[in-house]
Amino acid sequence: MRWSDTDVFGHVNHARVLGLLEDARLAMVDSTPGAGIILARLEVDYLRQVHYRVAEHLTVTSTISRLGRSSIGMRQELTQDGEVGLRAEMVLVNFDYAADASAPLTDAQRAHWSRWLVDAAG
Repeated sequence: MRWSDTDVFGHVNHARVLGLLEDARLAMVDSTPGAGIILARLEVDYLRQVHYRVAEHLTVTSTISRLGRSSIGMRQELTQDGEVGLRAEMVLVNFDYAADASAPLTDAQRAHWSRWLVDAAG
């Protein structure tokens, strides 16, 4: 985090927080060529203020809630002081850039994303 990531009240700017979620998602992505996963939908609940503190690291927890034919349901939570500051639900889509369309997940992609799969109650 940087001082410039905050507003006049010392809150972390909402766009910067979404960037932290994106960084966490990208760290999970399979780097195999052709694994074109794109963000298709994003819903965010801001549950409490997130504050800038020098040298503090915020925690992002990411889980997979659903593996569809060509899409992936993901949940991310950002915590500070042991409390969830925001929760995001999203849909990622396997995308074929040459065809400009979604594409079915391969067995290898399913295996990759299954590492973070939790049951609906989890």
